[in-house]
Amino acid sequence: MPVYDYECAECGAFEAVRRIAERDDPAVCPECGSTAARIVIGAPALGGNASGGSDESAGSYGMRHRGSCTCCG
Repeated sequence: MPVYDYECAECGAFEAVRRIAERDDPAVCPECGSTAARIVIGAPALGGNASGGSDESAGSYGMRHRGSCTCCG
């Protein structure tokens, strides 16, 4: 199963092993037991971009490519 990052307002960041279907659901903080939101970090797409590197549309899994990476210049 994949590992996802979550951020507890009281204790800070932690990781949780969860099913993909549960990735966006709040997780229980292992330190204090409160619910914590998932940390979502966008990653640049690998490969070319036919629109010139400024594609703001959401791709699979809600990821966005902003064209500011070294692959798009």
